[in-house]
Amino acid sequence: MKKLLQSVVAGAAMLSGTTSMALATDSVNVAFFLEWATPNQIAKVDKAYDDAMGVDVNWTDFSTGVAMTEAMLAGDIDIAYSQGLAPFVTAIQQGAPLKMVGIAVVYEANDCFVANNLGISSANASELEGATVAVPLNTMADFSFRKQMAALGVDTSTMTIVDQAPADGAVSLADGSVAMACIFGGNSAAAAGEVGTPIMSTQEKTDAGIGSFDVISVTEKFATENPDLLRTFLEVTEEANAAWVASDDQIAKVAADAGMSADKTRNQMAGFIFPTASEQIADYFGNNGIAGAAAESLGVTFVKTNVKGITGSIAATIDGSYLQ
Repeated sequence: MKKLLQSVVAGAAMLSGTTSMALATDSVNVAFFLEWATPNQIAKVDKAYDDAMGVDVNWTDFSTGVAMTEAMLAGDIDIAYSQGLAPFVTAIQQGAPLKMVGIAVVYEANDCFVANNLGISSANASELEGATVAVPLNTMADFSFRKQMAALGVDTSTMTIVDQAPADGAVSLADGSVAMACIFGGNSAAAAGEVGTPIMSTQEKTDAGIGSFDVISVTEKFATENPDLLRTFLEVTEEANAAWVASDDQIAKVAADAGMSADKTRNQMAGFIFPTASEQIADYFGNNGIAGAAAESLGVTFVKTNVKGITGSIAATIDGSYLQ
């Protein structure tokens, strides 16, 4: 498939006299997260995306999925890899011309760390009412925060919620500026774990039905103008996931690109699931798919924050056809 695509591109370029006319673009800009280890980073480092797609693939790291959205709307990013479902839904609710085209990773809901010196746990979580907490708003950490507080019966309207990226939230937790910080990212979670403890355990979150997944999103413009490039990007990602065996060499390469140690990378990825294309099509996309149901549910969760004027169906922006 990849060789065939390259041959078609090359032939079209010769006929047209320019690659840009054949591809509608000569480079693709992709957003990703540091401290968020995924198998496709091997393909990123090895330039497998560039080779298969026949264009330069430029990667830019972001601290939150909200920042990814802003860059996409500004025309600086074409594809966001592993954007949180929450910032994607928030963007769609605000009318952003984006599409969800794949599921990047399924994982345990992000932790919210409570300062150890407060003596607060899930058993007495109501003591968090009136406290100041750090949450990267409209991210999956925010979604997890609201779901956990609801499960524990904590009234979030009584809290002072400070919008902070994970690294900043970990610092605030350490210096006592906040009672709790909701975190994603290996290094940030490790830093928060030095001074705090998750308010809910893995089992408690599982029992409460609180989970997460990140998506692969694109601008409608890029998907419309470059469908073959998008399909090839997803194919390379699929191949990288299929080749993942968590060998020492693979861990080392991903760790270096993710900006984490090998141990932190191995521990983080142990809890990650990378669904195949066929699993994504069967389970996540379609009329009764998990993606649409979760997005609609998330829309209800965030409608009471800063999102207004929801129109149409979120499910209409979820398109698994590029995986086929």
